[in-house]
Amino acid sequence: MNERGDNDVVVRERAKDRAAAEAARREAEQFRRLAEEAREVRDHHRDALETVRQERERLRETAESVRIASEEARLAAEMARTASEDARVATDAARHAVVDAVRATADALNASLEQMRVVEDLRRTLREIRVVHKLDSN
Repeated sequence: MNERGDNDVVVRERAKDRAAAEAARREAEQFRRLAEEAREVRDHHRDALETVRQERERLRETAESVRIASEEARLAAEMARTASEDARVATDAARHAVVDAVRATADALNASLEQMRVVEDLRRTLREIRVVHKLDSN
């Protein structure tokens, strides 16, 4: 029984070793699957981070475009304000020129009226002189 007993022990130990090796292979396969799943999750997270980075860059570019448009609008508004102020000054100057022209016209009309009065007075005086001269002649 020694030899046979030794063989049985060896066979049992080999069976245990095979079972242990199979368990180790299953465990290694499970770890390999877990590692693959972890790589897939990591790759998914990397893709998601890249998408977020691209979106952030797109938003930054949009914000820059909006900032430039806002600056252009501000400059246009400033130019419009300046043009409006220039137009106001020109309108004010034109109003003063019109007032001065109306005053000059009024002064000219008053001078003409005064000259007409003088001429009328001279005519009246001339008529009176003719009447007096006619009377003297008779």
